[in-house]
Amino acid sequence: MNNNQIPGYLSIYTIFQLIGIFLILSVFLWLQIYRTGFGFNGTIHICNWHPLLMTITFIYLFANSILHFRNFRNTPKRKLKMQHATIHSCIVIFGVLGIWTGLNSNLIANPPIPKFYSFHSWLGIITVIMFLFQFTSGFISFLYPEIAMKYKKVIMPYHIIFGILTFVLSIVTSVLGFSEKVIFALNQQYEHMPTEGLFLNFVGIVLIVYGVMVVYILIKPEYKRSSKPDDGVTNNGT
Repeated sequence: MNNNQIPGYLSIYTIFQLIGIFLILSVFLWLQIYRTGFGFNGTIHICNWHPLLMTITFIYLFANSILHFRNFRNTPKRKLKMQHATIHSCIVIFGVLGIWTGLNSNLIANPPIPKFYSFHSWLGIITVIMFLFQFTSGFISFLYPEIAMKYKKVIMPYHIIFGILTFVLSIVTSVLGFSEKVIFALNQQYEHMPTEGLFLNFVGIVLIVYGVMVVYILIKPEYKRSSKPDDGVTNNGT
């Protein structure tokens, strides 16, 4: 059965993609209009890359990666696994760049800004560690041919649950990061509900809705990929 034959899937998938693109554009416009834009010179310009790159990688690409098996359900699973791993590899590459911009901007500030003290940074570290563990364990378990099939079947449910949890943490971390940045930027002006503050509050709400929609698509039984004879190891949750 293709996606067009599943009631409601095409509509919710279209909304999911539109919201994801909206989030990226919203973060870009916020940083470009209100936070002086992007660059590789100056603390603010470098730091602004961090929220944009993390939104692209740990929100949009991550969501598309974990939904990849839903969206291309008629493609051989071996090929989907390779594509899934490729998207995750892109997340690692650009995610590292996003983390570097955040850390580097703190180091070159005068005086230097303390690191890893906020709840956002703590959750960010946990999320990245979980993602790297998920990526490494998934690559070894499902793409390395020497792993016995019985072990792959045991690992699969935990791989799915751990992936959903990591994505949820990335949503929470991003919302906290937006709040932290706008509060520091606006300081006491924030309590007077300026346009920038209201805009970021709205983006935060949309981000939460986006996360709920992704989890809904993942756990809804009707949207799950049906097992096929050439799938090898599979699970009803994929």
